[in-house]
Amino acid sequence: MAPVILIIEDNEMNMKLLKSIINKAQCQVIEATDAESGILLTKIHEPDLILMDIQLPDMDGLQATRIIKQDPDLNHIPIVALTSHAMIGDDNKAKAAGCDGYITKPINTRTFMNEIFYFIRSKDEKDIEQKKTGT
Repeated sequence: MAPVILIIEDNEMNMKLLKSIINKAQCQVIEATDAESGILLTKIHEPDLILMDIQLPDMDGLQATRIIKQDPDLNHIPIVALTSHAMIGDDNKAKAAGCDGYITKPINTRTFMNEIFYFIRSKDEKDIEQKKTGT
């Protein structure tokens, strides 16, 4: 079954680029253009990975990440922060909010899916380990 990736991104051009790359890799894409919709779609679909833009209208991506990671039914879903305004320490802020990874924009289209699959594989390995140990 193809991995399901939720993209939470308010920039239409960035969304198109991300969708194009992810679709070429045979993954299913779910789209949200704001944090609130992204949180709702996370609850409905429980994607294999969330790509979270940090600068979103109303609620930012870090707050949305905190909300998702506080939910025991959703906190296993890896979240990778995406940002175009990378400043020193922003990666630490993203990790402190609960992000599992951090990618700056513009993304490297040649390595992007390898980075994404790393987080999906890590999640799958954790799921298998939890089933073995019963935790």
